[in-house]
Amino acid sequence: MRKRVRSNILNVKNYVPGKPIEEVQRELGLKDVIKLASNENCLGPSPKALAAIRKSLKNINRYPDSSCFYLREKLAKRLKVDPVTLIFGNGSDEIIAMAVRTFVGDGDEVVIAKPTFLIYEIVSQLQNANIKFVPLTKDLKHDLRAMRKAITDKTSMVFIANPDNPTGSYVSKAALDEFFKGLRDDIIVFLDEAYSEFAKYGYNDYPDGLKYLYRAGVIVSRSFSKAYGLAGLRIGYGISSPETIGYMERVRDPFNVNLLAQDAALASLDDKKFLNKTLGHVEAEKKFIYKSLDKLGIDFVESATNFIVVDVKKDSKDVYKALMKKGVIVRDMKAWGWDTFIRVTVGTRTENERFISALKKVTDNL
Repeated sequence: MRKRVRSNILNVKNYVPGKPIEEVQRELGLKDVIKLASNENCLGPSPKALAAIRKSLKNINRYPDSSCFYLREKLAKRLKVDPVTLIFGNGSDEIIAMAVRTFVGDGDEVVIAKPTFLIYEIVSQLQNANIKFVPLTKDLKHDLRAMRKAITDKTSMVFIANPDNPTGSYVSKAALDEFFKGLRDDIIVFLDEAYSEFAKYGYNDYPDGLKYLYRAGVIVSRSFSKAYGLAGLRIGYGISSPETIGYMERVRDPFNVNLLAQDAALASLDDKKFLNKTLGHVEAEKKFIYKSLDKLGIDFVESATNFIVVDVKKDSKDVYKALMKKGVIVRDMKAWGWDTFIRVTVGTRTENERFISALKKVTDNL
């Protein structure tokens, strides 16, 4: 069987998601477990989204609208773009995969920061691309100047996560403007803005990726998983030129966004009150976590997102396992090459207090 597998597939490492609460409960025999590992919305989904789901349940014997017509129309009005510039996916992960499948050929070069969102590397490997990694700056941001220099005649795509995962950092409008100045038109620049709502809320110099759509080859992706709290339904979207979207539509699987996801996303767009509540909560709780970590003398990176990376100065896998035994699920950063870092999602005040308490006990005892 192995002889039939494409050789580049053998080098791909599976993406390992954060452990579900149920799995930790089964493995460790725990009843009270909190998950702060996957950057989910700790306040849940919008009440309007839940009401829309309940109303739609009776229709799940029918296939969903493959074109996401109503969501497309509403989102286009919200973003002030033409509906034909939108494409929808099973989470923004699928938008990333569709872009690579469409525009990256065997042996093409892809420029990626290191570390950044692991899916860029995985889908590029699946396409048998040559990946050029560019280290982050000293302040843990994308080094756009170095990424620009890494571009060659063979470069097909450049990924920019803004804000970035796992650092939580972002690149400013000035830095992005400089990156695009004089850039070849045939380069696909993928701006991943899965956490853009959080950055827009707190940082005036955070750039809106839609302002760069005047340039051919820019693809902006966003998600309903994070600020909107619909991670379990898997729905994201991309925005680009009609020509670019048209090509991507050729590789999109039919019915890739389910009926409940479409209706929940539609309702979520109408609930600005819930979105603002989420953004305000995250900003307030980040300050609480920062202050608590400062008291413990533990270093961290200030974040423009709903998660924080923390340098525990110990083996991150050991800290991760010890916290899990106390019923607190976080992410260790070994897969990103950071051996002493963990990443924690901003939770409710009760969850954040529990994390800080457990972290103090764990770091004192290891």
